[in-house]
Amino acid sequence: MTTFDKSKLPSRHVTEGPDRAPHRSYLYAMGLTETEIHQPLVGVASCWNEAAPCNISLMRQAQSAKRGVKEAGGTPREFCTITVTDGIAMGHEGMKSSLVSREVIADSVELTMRGHCYDALIGLAGCDKSLPGMMMSMLRLNVPSVFLYGGSIMPGRVKGKDVTVVDIFEGVGQFAAGQMSACDLTELERHACPGAGACGGQYTANTMACVAEAIGLALPYSSGPPAVILERDDFALKAGQAVMELLAKRIRPRDICTRKAFENAAAVVAATGGSTNAALHLPAMANEAGIKFDLFDVAEIFKRTPYLASLKPGGAYVAKDMWEAGGVPMLMRTLLDGGYIDGSCMTVTGKTIAENLKDVKFNPNQKVMRAYDNPLAPTGGVVGLRGNLAPEGAVVKIAGLKHLHHRGPARVFDCEEDAFAAVQARDYKEGDVIVIRYEGPKGGPGMREMLSTTAALYGQGVENIALVTDGRFSGGTRGLCVGHVGPEAMDAGPIGLLKSGDIITIDAEKGTMDVELSDAELAERKKSWKPKAPAFGSGALWRYAKNVGPARLGALTTPGAADEVRCFADI
Repeated sequence: MTTFDKSKLPSRHVTEGPDRAPHRSYLYAMGLTETEIHQPLVGVASCWNEAAPCNISLMRQAQSAKRGVKEAGGTPREFCTITVTDGIAMGHEGMKSSLVSREVIADSVELTMRGHCYDALIGLAGCDKSLPGMMMSMLRLNVPSVFLYGGSIMPGRVKGKDVTVVDIFEGVGQFAAGQMSACDLTELERHACPGAGACGGQYTANTMACVAEAIGLALPYSSGPPAVILERDDFALKAGQAVMELLAKRIRPRDICTRKAFENAAAVVAATGGSTNAALHLPAMANEAGIKFDLFDVAEIFKRTPYLASLKPGGAYVAKDMWEAGGVPMLMRTLLDGGYIDGSCMTVTGKTIAENLKDVKFNPNQKVMRAYDNPLAPTGGVVGLRGNLAPEGAVVKIAGLKHLHHRGPARVFDCEEDAFAAVQARDYKEGDVIVIRYEGPKGGPGMREMLSTTAALYGQGVENIALVTDGRFSGGTRGLCVGHVGPEAMDAGPIGLLKSGDIITIDAEKGTMDVELSDAELAERKKSWKPKAPAFGSGALWRYAKNVGPARLGALTTPGAADEVRCFADI
């Protein structure tokens, strides 16, 4: 077992020397031995709560992680932070809290680690914003860290078919259109989610879990096993052991998460047809490492990476299927063979990606993933757009989508609720472009996801329609749905100047989105534009709206490592 010199570790400020006798008395009060007190202190941060199935297995896995730390000569200190689970928050004002929770998670983990001077970090997360939030805290603190995903949910079974929560959201649209009975909708809601774990398709949680492996912060294969599979506990144990190895070798998150590592992560998102939210979270994570990596950088990698994995919602399979087929390592193996990722990047194993993948072979006999030279499509499943309607960019998920071009009149709404009511009442025409604005980071505030509205449209069977917003979409959204439009309406972006009837053109192949208005007309409209009244006058959402930056840069609330005076790991 490695012996650690605490003279350069943060925990020395709490445990070493006569002056720290009062501090040590608190540790003795919790049952720690003298030996345990003078070992490295390792934070084991979990997003456990009873809000949703995504998080309920995390505390179990945390116990295994703690055991791994103890076996490797460390002293684990468990704590929890918040989550806001999108499936519960979706479709109402609760969704305004979702993206904000990413910052609160990062901040709360940072403050707990700083306040108690922990030397290393294991972070367990299970739901959408908790994954990037936890990884942001790792990069911000820069102490040796290992990320552990809580695992996906098993697919539900209804009428002999695998189903996910997105099928229920789409079922709401089918019910409204008279295409599904109340009885069938009830059966769907009772059986679609059979137990613990995050949404099973390549939605935001599984997308960011793949990112964690691809970027090197998670152990190989650890994103794959569903939450109920006890193999997850083995990965948790190994995560505890691994973080102590990283501490011994002084390998830190910023050593791992280089510019090339972020490019690798974006390539894996593209290859899996992952969530558009990755274009928001990757820049935010990069900011914590002092790396400039914005929406256009992400989009460029999406553009040059083939789409290889047939995962829901654009494809046929769920996370469990991908794990059984060979997991993220097999996908990365073929991307490496094709020259789409950099194998020299360091990982939490203490080895490079190429070294981790040395014995991995691509299995052509499975149906979930294609080899790099036989893609589902030549370009990634998520595309960046730019034009006079989105000077600062926008994103659209095209995986499995046939409708890539659209020209039609705008149907403008100033909030999601009004748009959803119109969709439910079928108060729109085929060919329309439904515009939902004032839902950006600042205007919402909180940049709400629009799954309720997009799923209702899809459930109604309408294909010749588009939706454009300065808000976000769930990873489960499908259809020609453009999000992250910047500048947002609250910043007087062109989306805030639109009138119903304006003609909008979207070309997801060329990567363009424009409104058929001259620069002079847009300038004239801007003269009379007035911002929407703020939705909140105090509290966390008010504070977020005052501080948040544009979606293109990740909806940031802090300057990141570029303006850092002293890194926590070096105190």
